[in-house]
Amino acid sequence: MVKHDIEEIRQGLRDGAFQSEAAVTQGIVIRLLQSLGWPQFDPRVVTHQYVLNGRRVDLALCHPPNKARILIEVKKVGQGTGAERQLFEYAFHAGVPLVVLTDGAEWNFFVPAGLGDYSERSVYKLDLVEREVEESVRRLERYLRFDSVCSGAALSAAQVDYQDIARAREISQTLPRAWLKLADDGYDLLLELLAERTESLCGYKPDLDTVTRFLADNIQLVTALAHPPPRPTPQAAAQVSASIAGGSLPATGFFLQGAFSACRNAREVMTSVIERLADQDPTFLQKFVSLPRHGRTRRYVAINRSELYPDRPDLAQEYSHQLRSGYWLGTNYSRRQIEQILEMACDVAGVRYGTDLKLNLGT
Repeated sequence: MVKHDIEEIRQGLRDGAFQSEAAVTQGIVIRLLQSLGWPQFDPRVVTHQYVLNGRRVDLALCHPPNKARILIEVKKVGQGTGAERQLFEYAFHAGVPLVVLTDGAEWNFFVPAGLGDYSERSVYKLDLVEREVEESVRRLERYLRFDSVCSGAALSAAQVDYQDIARAREISQTLPRAWLKLADDGYDLLLELLAERTESLCGYKPDLDTVTRFLADNIQLVTALAHPPPRPTPQAAAQVSASIAGGSLPATGFFLQGAFSACRNAREVMTSVIERLADQDPTFLQKFVSLPRHGRTRRYVAINRSELYPDRPDLAQEYSHQLRSGYWLGTNYSRRQIEQILEMACDVAGVRYGTDLKLNLGT
């Protein structure tokens, strides 16, 4: 039933059938709540114009009756972006565990009691038009199904999802600082430990120069923060500069904000650029993930590996790359798609594609 309703609502949204806030409320929100098991004709459970600290909220879903567990604020189609600060504050002080802001097409789920600014309290952003119907059904049932809310399972699921996002964000923000501290406190010790572990595995202990070269070749964060690569010779630098000035790069790789990095193939270009942008801005990956639209059916970057190819779990196993922050990046893309993904990444990071970032994806 939920799937059928979503399919018809998607078509109505494409046709422009919902022209007012009232149309969104009745034709989309109430319809879906009914499919999710809510007794829409019991005002003690589904309360319209719920009064909270002197403010009226469009809908409150209550359990037990008259005790709001979820607040839903409804906007006209296309006007649902941006959380309402006052609503969050009221919900927090009233102990309401989940807030939903929707324009019918986009459904934004928030945990008011979360840490950070309001965007950092986001649990999930669902686009009924762009996401696969099965994914929309799964998310709506996960957070809003009546019996799950009554049992506490829905609100627990929202809290778990929020904690996963917060954990990934904290790791992303802390890793560069942790590495800097490690580098300051004893980079030589790290080299020695790695050399000793190599010896314990194969019986041969590499010298520290060999270990350093290995780290520089394989761990970009180490290279960027502790051992930057040597400057190119004047002849090599001149060749790169001339190629870039002429609108091309001398080899497969990328030129980002003044530095050229060589890569083995187009996929390595994509993963390396994404990692570099994440190093520069700890919130970059979270902002990328929260974009309402990625591909037609896929998420380019996701917190969970299974979200990369929701309709193809086999591809998620074979064509996915875990970034240093813990996020996942899909890699089953053509060169043209990689260009589109990196152009989108530049928009998120505030980097000028084609100027600050130039690509050579090879042949």
